[in-house]
Parts: sequence; structure tokens; C-alpha cells
Amino acid sequence: MTHGDPHIHDLLIEQCRQGNRQAQFSIYKLYSKAMYNVAYRMMNSREDAEDMLQEAFTECFRSINTFRASSTFGAWLKTIVINKCINRMRKRETELVYIDDYRTFERAEEEPQSLSWPDTATVAKAVEQLPDGYRVIFSLYLMEGYDHTEISQIMKISESTSKTQYLRAKEKLKKILLTMHRDG
Repeated sequence: MTHGDPHIHDLLIEQCRQGNRQAQFSIYKLYSKAMYNVAYRMMNSREDAEDMLQEAFTECFRSINTFRASSTFGAWLKTIVINKCINRMRKRETELVYIDDYRTFERAEEEPQSLSWPDTATVAKAVEQLPDGYRVIFSLYLMEGYDHTEISQIMKISESTSKTQYLRAKEKLKKILLTMHRDG
């Protein structure tokens, strides 16, 4: 089997279906870091991300018989993680910022020409400062690769709301980065 083979872990998955704890641990080791990163980007909290990771793997192993090889195992697991995160946010009644006012954004004051490109750590810190609704849609679109149609289905919002939230997240992120640059 080659590294790019989407069925590379089929044997482990079959063993998980049979309740093999060692296989479950192997799957956990293979996918936990990537799934933690997904959860962290959505939840913006180490503790919440860890909780979501635990719940996602519990559900994964409980419902592994529903996994069909029509998608990759990683994609199936990521869907579980994302849904766990969204459900947690809804349960704690986080006010996602859904705005139905589609007016054009006001332009920020003159941006400094000498602004240097921020490093990854700076951008990550700025993303953490986005409001939950902005951050979730920004993460799903830009970091997880979902399109606005998929995001609208996942979040149960309109496609135009997803697009608007993404655009507003980008504008807000620019302002946060400018502030960080000025204050830094």
C-alpha cells in the first residue's frame, strides 16, 4: 500500500468494528493530533478541544459500523469532530454572530505601507480573537476546506450568510492584525 492510498487503514478499521482495543488505540494515535487541531480551531479553548476530541472518538468507535469507504476515514472522523463542536457551541448557547445586513464594509483608515507579513503564530492568535461565529466559519472555509454550500448545511444557515460571515471574519482579522502590529 502506498502512503496516498485512501484505504491504508482498512484493516485497523475492521479490527475496530470487532471491538479490538489495540486497533482503536492505533486509530486514535493516527488521527488524534489532526482532530484536536480541528476542534481547537473551532472551540478556541484547549479544554473544550480536548473534550470534543474525547467525545468524537467515543462516538466514532460506537458508530464505526456506519462508516462507509465512500469517503476517507479521516474525512468521516473530521465530520464527527466538527458536528460535536457545533453542537457544544449551540448547547452553551453561544451567540454566533449571524448578521443579515449585507451592506459593504466601511474601509479602514489608511493602512500602513510598511506592514510586514505576519507569521503563522501571530495569525493564529488573531484568529483566536475572532467572535465564535466568525471563527467557526473562517476555520471551516479556509482551514478545513469546506465550501459555503457545505458550511450552510453544517451550520444550518443560508449560503449567503456563510459567505457574509466569512468576508466579515476576514475584515475583522485584518483589523486585529493591524492592531497587533501597531501595539507590538
